[in-house]
Amino acid sequence: MQFASESVEILIEQFSKLPTIGRKSARRLAAHVLKMPKKEVSQLATALLEVKERVRACSVCRNITDTEICIICSSSKRAVDMVCVVQDPEDILALERTGEYRGTYHVLGGVISPLDGVGPDDLNIRSLLERIGKPDSEISEIILAISPTVEGDTTAFYLAQLLEPFGIKITRLARGIPVGLTLTYADEATLSRAIAGRDVMSEP
Repeated sequence: MQFASESVEILIEQFSKLPTIGRKSARRLAAHVLKMPKKEVSQLATALLEVKERVRACSVCRNITDTEICIICSSSKRAVDMVCVVQDPEDILALERTGEYRGTYHVLGGVISPLDGVGPDDLNIRSLLERIGKPDSEISEIILAISPTVEGDTTAFYLAQLLEPFGIKITRLARGIPVGLTLTYADEATLSRAIAGRDVMSEP
């Protein structure tokens, strides 16, 4: 069943391309847009365009930001000797909600997944190595906060081996997080315990 309007059908098609949005949900969103005041629709359209035009990757940690360096990397209140390596920017939000971690981050942009055609060169690993290898680097610990999936484990062990020659402490979140659960969906209490009880993978 289709709407009589071709414009509405095009909108539904675009909504249905979003993650977790099926055809039925896309129809509901389109119906909601039709009921919205024109000003609100214009604001939504502007916000979507500005996201694509203004948002970039932080030049230090690869987190999403509107400026060259994100607010976390530029904050004088963050501990610069600790870098928490995460899969996606959403994981930073999850960890920040715990209030447990006060260091900086590094976003990989995914995990190693040969079946999906994602290898080490497709991730932000080189920029991480460059951060650690700088002469003035104060980094003494790398926390691998990667979701405990098969791909996440593969990525964590690959990074641990790659980072070992730097002679810095390498830890991983404690297994308070159930195997197979992505970090983004873990609750704050579980994440807090995982950060506090992180496992040592390598020490200098």
